[in-house]
Amino acid sequence: MLVSDLVTEAPSDDVREVVGEARDRTRFEEEALELSDQVYRVARRIAGSREDAEDLVQETYVRAFRNWRSYEPRTNLRAWLLRILTNLNIDRGRRSQRAPDTQSLEESDYFLYGKLDDQSESDVEKLVGRLSQDSIVDALAAVPHDFRDVVVLVDLSDFSYADAARILDIPIGTVMSRLHRGRRVLKQQLASTEVVA
Repeated sequence: MLVSDLVTEAPSDDVREVVGEARDRTRFEEEALELSDQVYRVARRIAGSREDAEDLVQETYVRAFRNWRSYEPRTNLRAWLLRILTNLNIDRGRRSQRAPDTQSLEESDYFLYGKLDDQSESDVEKLVGRLSQDSIVDALAAVPHDFRDVVVLVDLSDFSYADAARILDIPIGTVMSRLHRGRRVLKQQLASTEVVA
């Protein structure tokens, strides 16, 4: 068989299938990566820290790219990715409940508080403003995972009840119930931080 014979032959069905699958995977990865900022914003709201949010996003994309064939084209890719993110966050919460953090506070943990006396008035105001934003994140982190996920999806990410139910794979009534309870816990947490501050 000559090289010219190979060039003129039509590609086999196997070759077409491999090329088509590679094209589909590339398209999926491009579309998924376009949503990475939105996925990160949701992760930042449900995770306790920026590092945890980055880890969640990375794990989400690893799982999405590994299981890309299970995504049905022409459906809501953003919801599919956020479903993965939510499931990973729930798993992470369950692991942390089984093995709670037992580190004691050290003197160095009060570093920022000790620095307040050394700062000028404008620096103190900036620091207090930042600490108050952190208190909101802390209050959200104190909301139980099941409730926090619904609060983040509906209140912070502007998903409808139906979308949140689809992402979390729960009935709409459960979304509404968890949202009510989550808002109540969040309100109590914020009220307690205002009293302390």
